[in-house]
Amino acid sequence: MEKKLQELKTRLIEIDDLNSAAALLSWDQSTYMPPGGAEARGRQMATLGKLAQEKLVDPAIGKLLDDLRSFEDSLPYDSDDASLIRVSRRTFEQAVNIPPSFVADFTNHNALSYQAWTEARPANDFNKVRPLLEKTLDYSRQKAEYFPGYSHIADPLINFADYGMKASDVSAIFKQLRDQLVPIVKAITSQQPTDDSCLRQFYPQQQQLDFGLRVIKKYGYDFNRGRQDLTHHPFMTKFSLGDIRITTRVREDDLGDALFSTMHESGHAMYEMGINQAYEGTPLAGGTSSGVHESQSRLWENIVGRSRGFWEHFYPQLQAEFPTQLGNVSLDTFYRAINTVKRSLIRTDADEVTYNLHVMIRFDLEMQLLDGSLSIRDLPEAWHERYENDLGVTAPSDQDGVLQDVHWYAFTIGGVFQGYTLGNILSGLYYQSALKAHPEITDEINHGQFDTLHNWLRTNIYQHGSKYTTAELTERVTGGPLRIEPYIQYLKTKYGELYKLD
Repeated sequence: MEKKLQELKTRLIEIDDLNSAAALLSWDQSTYMPPGGAEARGRQMATLGKLAQEKLVDPAIGKLLDDLRSFEDSLPYDSDDASLIRVSRRTFEQAVNIPPSFVADFTNHNALSYQAWTEARPANDFNKVRPLLEKTLDYSRQKAEYFPGYSHIADPLINFADYGMKASDVSAIFKQLRDQLVPIVKAITSQQPTDDSCLRQFYPQQQQLDFGLRVIKKYGYDFNRGRQDLTHHPFMTKFSLGDIRITTRVREDDLGDALFSTMHESGHAMYEMGINQAYEGTPLAGGTSSGVHESQSRLWENIVGRSRGFWEHFYPQLQAEFPTQLGNVSLDTFYRAINTVKRSLIRTDADEVTYNLHVMIRFDLEMQLLDGSLSIRDLPEAWHERYENDLGVTAPSDQDGVLQDVHWYAFTIGGVFQGYTLGNILSGLYYQSALKAHPEITDEINHGQFDTLHNWLRTNIYQHGSKYTTAELTERVTGGPLRIEPYIQYLKTKYGELYKLD
């Protein structure tokens, strides 16, 4: 059995090597590749994707997993070997339904679609990407249809990112959350608008980048295993547990854009950096799910990075970096500015209270696109209508409407956006558990110290990689299932104080 287990690991590492090489090509396309390389890059990534898929669905892997079942059953459920076999079987059973030729075609298409989006958004030209987006929808439906027996066509796509969840589960959670959020949004936005003009001055790019890097170094981001580069839409990517990179974008007339996206992506990266090194190259060497991964990025970006205590320590340093812009701006004014609640157009710029409403709009539109009740042709208008109805704002163009997010232009339609809101909910739940174990965390944040929090996350979440499902991990960490109450209480406490709510 040990020999068969080693053979399985060898095969899995070869697959991971191919996927990591493809990830490196994708990172390069998003950072440094000249536009002229898009066509060849799509072909190169398709070749690697096809080879990886062929190796993953090889019947030899299926036989190894069958042979190892009795060995798995003889081990404790949470042992590393049993977990590797279990998670590898789940990965294999999902992958074996999808032909390698489909993976190659869709990967090539996504590379071309992404490149077109990078040109279409600044040009406000939805028609440039519309045919590609229609093809993406076809591919997304086809991928889902490889898994018959679903209640909603989005179910298989959601299951890939957030294993064990269906569209109906997400919709039920979203309804529960919306019922709590809408009254808070109404209560806050009925007040006099907050002045956040201190954030909208000229902030030189390099100084912004330097300050953000100092912050995440204090968080615990390991620059011996990572780096930051510029891109169109920030992301984190991993080539190995020793090479985990983040990206950001900078607007020199908006201090918050690069700073908070840097904090956000560092949360993703620190999760991956904390995974048990023994899992390298196997399906265990990744985050549990989209939702759990987002819980870490949102925790470091918002619960920590937008807290009053954090800025009691870091604001004097920020003022020293930008004395002309912030020298006469009080901490109270700055803290309120970075936590301004308003009805806005851009998801990535949205405050904590309205952010989830942006996600819900996208999720609902995805469901309609996938079930055929909405066409790509009508998507821009449907987008504007939902923003008017849900947030009371209308984008002046598609650039800040249907073109604003990269996801539909580089991945599937369906299966991605729900993770952001699930992550917000889990961030509140996990942080509550961290404070119960270590009440001193709050005071340490006030002094710019993050080791206790980081170590608790590494011990309870990071090191396990994808050993547990979201439900299993959440039960272990919090003693109960996923629930919205801690997150809602966090929002009510923080924004109740900021906006003097009852």
